[in-house]
Amino acid sequence: MRIAVVGATGMVGEVMLKVLAERNFPVTELIPVASERSVGKEIEYKGKKYKVVGMQTAVDMKADIALFSAGGDTSLEWAPKFAAAGTTVIDNSSAWRMDPTKKLIVPEINASELTAADKIIANPNCSTIQMVLVLAPLHKKYNIKRVIVSTYQSITGTGVKAVQQLENEYAGVQGEMAYKYPIHRNAIPQCDSFEENGYTKEEMKLVRETKKILSDNTIAVTATAVRVPIVGGHSEAVNVEFSNDFDVNEVRNILHHTDGVVVQDNNDTYTYPMPMYAQGKDDVFVGRIRRDESQENTLNMWIVADNLRKGAATNTIQIAEYLIAAKLV
Repeated sequence: MRIAVVGATGMVGEVMLKVLAERNFPVTELIPVASERSVGKEIEYKGKKYKVVGMQTAVDMKADIALFSAGGDTSLEWAPKFAAAGTTVIDNSSAWRMDPTKKLIVPEINASELTAADKIIANPNCSTIQMVLVLAPLHKKYNIKRVIVSTYQSITGTGVKAVQQLENEYAGVQGEMAYKYPIHRNAIPQCDSFEENGYTKEEMKLVRETKKILSDNTIAVTATAVRVPIVGGHSEAVNVEFSNDFDVNEVRNILHHTDGVVVQDNNDTYTYPMPMYAQGKDDVFVGRIRRDESQENTLNMWIVADNLRKGAATNTIQIAEYLIAAKLV
């Protein structure tokens, strides 16, 4: 099993390598790939050093699977070239997510849609993954009409530059800015650039991707995405209106039996999800589960996950694991 990690020197790429090792993924040959300026650098995987190669070299090496985390433009240019060489690409950028010819996969929800013919597979946005993992079993049971989500997103979603900005601000050092404003002691109500409708790209990803993954265009979704000075993971306040009524204890029970979801919901012991404790973990954590008393058939929840793991690297690798298990590669 020859595995290429494209964007191996980036934040998500590094986590991908870590997760591959942790999960004992069956790698017989690792091909770390990055931009020309990183070619020749060495990365370490399971105690062994590997030299970073460039894109064309990696294409020519004909990997079985390429895990992409190198940005949308790179994916648009290079994913088809890898696919043409017979490599199955699992792409972590936004490049292919809404392409009607490409599958958008959260393995616990819709991996069964995949076939051997799918040579470019899209990994959803981090904030979408953690939300839909919780919503999917509830949609099946109660039928979701509308979702209102407010996100509190980690700076790691922006990348290394943002982490450096926060550390500089902590230390009172002037440095390069990833954001237009300070992030220390601040909340910036803008994740990604604005679209014509006044929403950011991040907000519209939550809207569009949720419908595609749950295969239901009738679900109404509206989102506000906010960047906060947190490193551990993304948090979301999610308000869900169903067609059918529910029992809160039954909701907890359904989520308790959902793969990849951990319920942390006990007011007596002050137990609820927090990004500090989600960091480094692959699960999605849900708590503060309660009825919205202002409206019929409506539920409030608080959902937290490490955006670099289940929100990116882990989900990508779980897709690869499914492809191998189902003998699609």
